[in-house]
Amino acid sequence: MSWKEMAPFIVFLILAVSAAVMVMWYPNQRRRKIRVTPFPETWEVILEANLPVYKRLPDTLKHQLQGLINVFLHQKTFYGCAGLEITDEMRVTIAGEACLLLLNRPTNEYNDLRFILVYPEAFRAEREVVNDDGTAAVSSHGLLGESWNNGKVILSWDDVIAGARDFTDGHNVVLHEFAHQLDGESGSTNGAPLLRTPTSYRSWARVLSDEFNILRDNAFKGEKSVMDYYGATNPAEFFAVATETFYEKPKEMAEKHPELFRELRNYYCVDPRDWV
Repeated sequence: MSWKEMAPFIVFLILAVSAAVMVMWYPNQRRRKIRVTPFPETWEVILEANLPVYKRLPDTLKHQLQGLINVFLHQKTFYGCAGLEITDEMRVTIAGEACLLLLNRPTNEYNDLRFILVYPEAFRAEREVVNDDGTAAVSSHGLLGESWNNGKVILSWDDVIAGARDFTDGHNVVLHEFAHQLDGESGSTNGAPLLRTPTSYRSWARVLSDEFNILRDNAFKGEKSVMDYYGATNPAEFFAVATETFYEKPKEMAEKHPELFRELRNYYCVDPRDWV
């Protein structure tokens, strides 16, 4: 094939590569621009009132959190359910808690998440359950939150605000549901999120598997645990509950479960003991 015959193909290839680069470059540039947008004073007032841990963050993490919130609120759409009217207080409070999980981490702002549905209080959802005899039945459950793999998170505002304002009890529905979102980035919500290096998975699997079995034993025996027994349901719930405990009871977790604390500290790239 002569140069003249190859020229149109080469031009097409150059244009295709340029277009691909632009598709990847433009969103990142836009995200960086949004991150450095001045953070509204009214939003900072909301964080200080509803998320007391915000005041205890060092300035570098505060500024980083503000940038993450800017992008988060630009990308996500909030819907009020059961007659609830969405306010800036709700949006900023939820975004602030969700973005705590992103501090110091080379990750996106939950790119697969598009919609956040907020109920005024705990809501009910119907689920099909399979009985021991193999028959199926529909059961109604009261829920504080749900994380879906189709771009949705559902939350109860009453429980959001309670979890945010008491950042010491180990119960936080936003941290829990957004931990599920991080878990799902690997393609499966199974308690094994994307880790920074392939070699990290061996230690992660060993430690979290051992700790999951310990929690199951504690739940069965009724023994006291720093983590909620709900984490004994399955590995995905264990990761979400462990995340709540890591951020809200870091000193207790570090004392009682040092290996688990170390794995989560390596994953989340922060040490919440510095904020308590």
